[in-house]
Amino acid sequence: MSVLQALEEKLSKMPAPMRLKDLIRNIRAARTAADERGVIQKELAIIRNSFREEDNTYRCRNVAKLLYINMLGYPAHFGQLECLKLIASPRFTDKRIGYLGATLLLDERHDVHLLMTNSMKNDMEHNTQYVIGLSLSCFGSICSPEMSRDLAGEVEKLLKSTNAYVKKKAALCAVRIIRKVPDLMEMFIPAVRSLLNDKNHGVQLTAVVLITEMCERSSDTLIHFRKIVPNLVRILKNLIMSGYSPEHDVSGVSDPFLQVRILRLLRILGRSDMDCSEAMNDILAQVATNTETSKNVGNAILYETVLCIMDIKSESGLRVLAINILGRFLLNNDKNIRYVALNTLLKVVQSDMNAVQRHRSTIVDCLKDPDISIKRRAVELCFALINTNNVRSMIKELIFFLDKADPEFKSYTSSNIISACERHSPNKRWHIDTMMRVLTGAGNYVPEDSVSGLIQNISETSSLHGYIVQQLYKGMKDDISQQPLAQVAAWCMGEYGDLLVGGIIEEEEPVQVRTFYVPALDLDQLRQAAYDPGKTEPLQVSENEALDLLESVIQATSSSQVTKEYALQAIMKLSARFTHSADRIMKMTTPYTQSLDTELQQRSVEFSALISSHDHMRAGLLERMPPMEKKEEKQVNGDVNEEVEERKRMKPPSMQQESKGLLELIGDGTGSPVPNAGFSLTSPSQPSKTEPSSSGGELLDLLDTLDFSTPAATMPALQPVSLLSSQSPPPNIMDVYGGLEPMPASQPQSDLLGGLVNNINPSIPSITAVENGPVKIEFAFERDTSDKVSILLKATNSAPNPVTSFLFQAAVPKTFQLELLTPSGDLIPPNNSGAVTQTIKVMNPSKQAMRMRYKLAFMVNGNATNTQGEVNNFPPTMFS
Repeated sequence: MSVLQALEEKLSKMPAPMRLKDLIRNIRAARTAADERGVIQKELAIIRNSFREEDNTYRCRNVAKLLYINMLGYPAHFGQLECLKLIASPRFTDKRIGYLGATLLLDERHDVHLLMTNSMKNDMEHNTQYVIGLSLSCFGSICSPEMSRDLAGEVEKLLKSTNAYVKKKAALCAVRIIRKVPDLMEMFIPAVRSLLNDKNHGVQLTAVVLITEMCERSSDTLIHFRKIVPNLVRILKNLIMSGYSPEHDVSGVSDPFLQVRILRLLRILGRSDMDCSEAMNDILAQVATNTETSKNVGNAILYETVLCIMDIKSESGLRVLAINILGRFLLNNDKNIRYVALNTLLKVVQSDMNAVQRHRSTIVDCLKDPDISIKRRAVELCFALINTNNVRSMIKELIFFLDKADPEFKSYTSSNIISACERHSPNKRWHIDTMMRVLTGAGNYVPEDSVSGLIQNISETSSLHGYIVQQLYKGMKDDISQQPLAQVAAWCMGEYGDLLVGGIIEEEEPVQVRTFYVPALDLDQLRQAAYDPGKTEPLQVSENEALDLLESVIQATSSSQVTKEYALQAIMKLSARFTHSADRIMKMTTPYTQSLDTELQQRSVEFSALISSHDHMRAGLLERMPPMEKKEEKQVNGDVNEEVEERKRMKPPSMQQESKGLLELIGDGTGSPVPNAGFSLTSPSQPSKTEPSSSGGELLDLLDTLDFSTPAATMPALQPVSLLSSQSPPPNIMDVYGGLEPMPASQPQSDLLGGLVNNINPSIPSITAVENGPVKIEFAFERDTSDKVSILLKATNSAPNPVTSFLFQAAVPKTFQLELLTPSGDLIPPNNSGAVTQTIKVMNPSKQAMRMRYKLAFMVNGNATNTQGEVNNFPPTMFS
């Protein structure tokens, strides 16, 4: 018996493997996942055994079952080599399963797929189009850069084939090759034009895809293919003007897939090119007017037409037509179409604002859409549409939306309303009313930075302080649980409490909002109540009522720590506004000296110390804050702000003269500055670090923003921080007590420097620094570190009349670092009954002898005194 006969006999005895449909039936019949796994594991064992036996008869059937099992999520990688064997088989059925298996089980990360290259090359040269198609389809799915280089020549030859079936597959493979190896792009360019002129729509579609890929990857190729714009226009015109074609018709539109691809390619070719844009303007207008809009197919073409019009250099009328198409999309019942329209309008709103504004009412209606995605895009677009002309109506609608919005929208909407009002507000009254309306509408969702911005706007609007504080009082009285509202109201009551009790409301500007707080009403009542013009009747609020409200805020469990700090600070400041409630205020703040919150405890202790020991300074320390000015940004993205530089060049002569006078501090005392004197001049309003200066021009640049008139408190930050710390934080809106240091009530207080400082280092003796007429300036010292000392300045007045406009400035050698903090005031009481205090921080890393030049200015009985000199009697033990 021969070997062949023995093998045939052995195979005849082996049972035939299960067919694919039987396997599917068994798997579906499994009742549990465990039963399914059992069926599959048993079949996988049979398939593995068959592969080991080199069973060529049933290899195709086994690979087919293996692919089905792989699609169910079970491992089937052991069948990769069997797929390669099927690809090498001469039978078409084997090749079909083999290429399918390679597509599913292999990708470019597997080295096994490189073994297929020779078989794929042979199949691409086959005389049967279906075998060629199998090879091209697999190549387009799994090719790697190495395979692309090996088979690019065969793909390029197939592009010139006369068979449309082969050409369109070859074109798609060329797209894959270009993505993997862009350097091979040039070899496909000559064959593309013939593909574009092919009558078969499939070939034309793949040719357009291939050209698009080339143009997106190479600017030179883009310029080359701009010559084919007339051909593309002709093809597109034939599509929209042709009659009914059963082969290409989709919902009454002729080949919408080809139309969309051509429009996308025209958009790329016409971008930044006037000639190409003019060549396609007419056809775009025809597509926009002749396309059926009742089906999604037509809407897809119109959407691509709009994108093309907005991206090329099209005519203004055509752009208006495109935006009108998007406006019609907003009326469509399909949510996807409305979303696409809003998203596109959001991209083009800045370039075609007037055209988009015509659809404002439709966009506003989208705010009521139940779909959250549409609502989000509508809100963004509404904010983009706001300008000076429509700010009133748009903000009105957005506030109505804010009242009914979900929590996730409130923070975004409120912050953007505040930002839009700052840019486009028609007047201060409307601006303030709108801000307060946002506080009630958004509640606790108002961002923290918006609270700071609103406080700053209020401080700048001096003519409306009475109106503002009364409206805020009403709002907080109705609902103290809204933290941003409570913070702003508490700050305003602390600053303008006298106006609240006085019941005075200014009406210098037209009233735009009648009431600030509106109870729960239906939507129509809410609109009527919130935007009904009319005069606001003044409130009659007593001092006790105001204090009761602030006390309830502190005691409320819903109040945050920051809100409690605002309220406590307001109560303290009201001690200087309410003349008949000082005792009650003292009783209200005393319990918080034992508070577990360190901030509340510190402020109450400081206030108690101020009342008990320094009551004569209370009015000055607790006076109203000056209007806050926004800080000017010196640099934007690393470049100096041009406006700031322009202000430097246009500095008033008086400022230049004042700066020149200050420069004399580093001179020789005769009025002429000394070059390289090495002194750094520091102003109380601008603490700075010493830096070497080689010319007066640099020092003038340093001092160009200083205000050398009567010193005033600098603009503080809006979040409470500790009044004193080792890092010396900037002044704070809550820090009305300047340099007070917290101390227990039982601790004795020193009279040195008015009792403001307790811990003076006794090893450094005090000195009399300056005596000029009735003004005497004394220095006391406190050593912070071995090379850092705080000089505690105390200025007294022995004359019977007060000294006003007191100003002390200093300069030190460049080896020192000097920082002047804000003085306690600019008025020195007469007959040594009070003093002005100021802290000067000096750092001396080199431990050299201390020298200081100063400039002193003050007025007595209307007579101004300006003097300068040098302090050189500093104690030798000042720096240890």
